[in-house]
Amino acid sequence: MDRKASGKLRDSYIGRIPEEERAISVKFAWHELWSKVLHYLSREELMQLGEALVLAGAAHKEQKRSTGDPYIVHSINVASILAEMQLDAVTLSAALLHDVLEDTDITLEKLRSTFGAEVATLVDGVTKLGKLPFKSFEDYQAENLRKMFIVMAKDIRVVLIKLADRLHNMRTLGVLRKDKQMRIARETLEIYAPLAHRLGIYQVKRGLEDLAFKYADPEMYYEIRRRVRKKLPERETVVKKALEILTSRLEEEGIHCRVKGRAKHFYSIYEKMNRKKLPVEQLYDLLALRVVVDDIAACYTVLGIVHTIWKPIPGQFDDYIANPKSNMYQSLHTTVVGPTGEPLEVQIRTGEMNSLAEYGIAAHWRYKEG
Repeated sequence: MDRKASGKLRDSYIGRIPEEERAISVKFAWHELWSKVLHYLSREELMQLGEALVLAGAAHKEQKRSTGDPYIVHSINVASILAEMQLDAVTLSAALLHDVLEDTDITLEKLRSTFGAEVATLVDGVTKLGKLPFKSFEDYQAENLRKMFIVMAKDIRVVLIKLADRLHNMRTLGVLRKDKQMRIARETLEIYAPLAHRLGIYQVKRGLEDLAFKYADPEMYYEIRRRVRKKLPERETVVKKALEILTSRLEEEGIHCRVKGRAKHFYSIYEKMNRKKLPVEQLYDLLALRVVVDDIAACYTVLGIVHTIWKPIPGQFDDYIANPKSNMYQSLHTTVVGPTGEPLEVQIRTGEMNSLAEYGIAAHWRYKEG
């Protein structure tokens, strides 16, 4: 489909939702979602997504978020978060419709007859998960709630939609009362972020943790952010120098790869400070190097090269390729004495491992479907 035809099809669905729902924020969110899915969904799948938008727009007519935006903006953003993981059209359609059973007059039968049993089952699953007793979650062990989440979901895509729903809600948490912010932030740190970790969806985990940290302990959050920003330029210089050295050497060896710097997120820094009883200034892995190569053999070749350039620090090597984590995470981790004499962490993995590291079970689902 050419660009003009794609734009015409995209905009035709905006034209079919109620006029009062066609705010700039709705159009912007829809355009962003469309741009993310255009390269991997078929025309028929794009049309299914469009029909889901139309139904959701009509169902949520005149409903507003606490931000003042039309409610449908939230639904589109939830689908957009999942589109970053390249999830299928069924999941994205269910994401657009995830609140219609709870908040509107739309019935399960209507969803089933319009979009099929699979979409209807996912939306129904998200609705049921929303009824878990989180308001009194202090009475439960967090681990038991996380297990209940997965058991009740049956289809893991239900949990993925719920995680995306929570992530977008966290992005707009600032408009709520302080007591609600605190409760939701704690719930996110105790239930949702560990759930994302268990499923290996580190991109979502990082987002949930940093947003929740900001509201659960704002004083500590902003203090760490201030100190990290003060320390970061110095670390960026070190990592940039190491990146140039390693990239040049790998090019000489004819190894096709991508090398980049990776920044630790604030909540993981906070956890490490507590675990190691160290201030930010004494943490050397605020930035690390990540090398992404074509295959497993190249991972070990690159490891050998890294260890010839810089001296490895004893006891600081982990082979998660030979011994993957329980959430499927695979990578080689080594810490070496970097070009300035300070410890430098290097992670080495394949492209598929990198995708699995960011999106976990969601990427696994995608590879399985593909």
